[in-house]
Amino acid sequence: MKLLIRDELKILLEEHEKPCLSIFMPTYRTGAEIQQNPVRFKNMLREAEERLITSGQEEQDVKELLDPVQELLKEDDFWQHPLNGLAVYRSPDFFRYYRLPFDLQELVIIADHFYIKPLLPIFYAERRFYILALSQNQVRLFQATRYSINEVELKGIPQSLAEALKYEYPEKQPQFRTSAPGGKQHPGPRRAAVFYAYGVDIDDAKGRILRYFREIDAGLHGLLRDERVPLILASVEYLLPIYREANTYPYLMEKGIPGNPELLSAEELHKQAWAIAQPYFQKAQEEAAARYRELVGSGRVSNNIREIIPAAHYGRVESLFVAAGYQQWGTFDPDTNRIDLHQSAEPGDEYLVDLAVIQTLLHGGSVYTVSLEEMPDGQKREPLAAIFRY
Repeated sequence: MKLLIRDELKILLEEHEKPCLSIFMPTYRTGAEIQQNPVRFKNMLREAEERLITSGQEEQDVKELLDPVQELLKEDDFWQHPLNGLAVYRSPDFFRYYRLPFDLQELVIIADHFYIKPLLPIFYAERRFYILALSQNQVRLFQATRYSINEVELKGIPQSLAEALKYEYPEKQPQFRTSAPGGKQHPGPRRAAVFYAYGVDIDDAKGRILRYFREIDAGLHGLLRDERVPLILASVEYLLPIYREANTYPYLMEKGIPGNPELLSAEELHKQAWAIAQPYFQKAQEEAAARYRELVGSGRVSNNIREIIPAAHYGRVESLFVAAGYQQWGTFDPDTNRIDLHQSAEPGDEYLVDLAVIQTLLHGGSVYTVSLEEMPDGQKREPLAAIFRY
């Protein structure tokens, strides 16, 4: 399963062999109902098969198209760890699936391109963040939003300090020991973390750990290279500054979660991490709104959808503000920059607001979903507003 980041949007929007199949399914996360997920997915695949054949596709071609998707039904572990929704994309030259931390409407869409609108909420306002939990025995990465947390599979990265250092310390492994973490089981104040490296020079041990952390950083680079969201580190106090020295990801938060993350569940990590991330998100939105107001009259801002849509298409939008729930049917011709707005959907129409959001994200801009009262253009309160790069 791929991590859903901006690069994935770019790939999904590329030209793919036809037909392009997009499947969206809400999934139960807990209880006996979780057993219904693969059954419902099987029914959706049957619907997709019937519609593909009805559309004129050869039965053998349909079988070959759906075979890799059918294989998901055999993966018991996959169905034991659902989130709120599942999105699957399949064409003759492409196959991707994503677990999503928000509810989806059940849909099967067959078209000449993939349908990505249901994915957009995870990118709105960039309310995503990552948690990197480091301990002696575990290395875990989580992708999170305000309301969810999902562990990301890590490949090509040693899963523990001991594993990484075993060839350098074949007999005497460096060990970390920290004070009791406090709380009901360990009352009393926290003490500073203490590092022990039995039979090993401490400075040398730190250097080797630094090299290991650089391995982790290099492994994460492939996952996060185009991301612009916070990364929050959870680890014993001694390791926090060492990892920061190794880190090259520009959005590592200064504040981390101290203590042994092995003692914290994913939900507890999420709660502490959100307390760090939330002020960051709020500050970024407030600063963008203040910048909008400062640039009024300069030609660098607009609340006119007819100006914003082509600007987004050409990569001019630095920040986009969208009133929650706002949509606009219409068409945009990039060859002539002509925009037609319609009160209701007409043949060939698309959601122009989604188009602006997608293009802003693909060109590295930020998108903020706010209430109409929070729009940065003061009393005008238009449902769309943008800051232009030039």
